[in-house]
Amino acid sequence: MSEATDGHQQHPLGIYFKIWILLFVLSAMSYAVDYYNFQGYLRWTLILIFMFLKAGFIVAIFMHMVWERMALAAAILLPPLCLLVFIGIMAIEGDFTFFSRVDFFGHDPAAVPLSPTHTTGH
Repeated sequence: MSEATDGHQQHPLGIYFKIWILLFVLSAMSYAVDYYNFQGYLRWTLILIFMFLKAGFIVAIFMHMVWERMALAAAILLPPLCLLVFIGIMAIEGDFTFFSRVDFFGHDPAAVPLSPTHTTGH
């Protein structure tokens, strides 16, 4: 059957192999962040960038989002993006609340966090 009457698209296998190699390279770069012992915001920024790039390529190519209609892609991708925005807003508000409490109540530098054995008594 022809492609038009069958209703199925045949994607070239080369794109899958190229994306697979790219995912391998991005994973190697993600592991290199730990190998070279990056610390602080640089470490987490690099890890998140590599994570979002890998997830984006998987969704776009292996889940065939790049070949879908825009309405379907938006219906699938917009709700998680909205959730990410709300999580960011909550993180900002949480930091504001924490730092305003530290400013108002002060901070004890000798404070020791409790372990679960302190709270449960076991």
